Amino acid sequence: SLCVVKRMLESSTLVVGGGAVEAALSVHLEKYATTLNTREQLAIQEFAEALLVIPKTLAVNAAKDSSELVAMLRASHAKSQRGEDPEGNLQNTGLDLVNGKIRDNLSAGVVEPAISKIKSLRFATEAAITILRIDDRITLTKGQ
Repeated sequence: SLCVVKRMLESSTLVVGGGAVEAALSVHLEKYATTLNTREQLAIQEFAEALLVIPKTLAVNAAKDSSELVAMLRASHAKSQRGEDPEGNLQNTGLDLVNGKIRDNLSAGVVEPAISKIKSLRFATEAAITILRIDDRITLTKGQ
């Protein structure tokens, strides 16, 4: 926890915690994927689905119903991105794992350093790309 405090003090930028970033990015990527007509659409949709592992894992580790909480979280971020949130609070919606619901995590003080989130997403993306490149290079000959 001291490392988190150190990063918070070093970083000038914070993001909302509790799965908010992952849910918002997932909703955005799924919407973007529908604009593509190539097989890249499938890869982007799968990446968007993979992002939801973070909020699902958070909910499961808190012994909460992950399916229901993640569905509510996604719905909240979808409304926000469609412009159906006149007050602009839904973009900060994250998981409240004490009470088993969603809430405005920015006003609740649930934040994390943006640099940590960026690095995590970058490393996960690079790992996925590396695996895809290796998989693309492996070919089987007849009889194997």
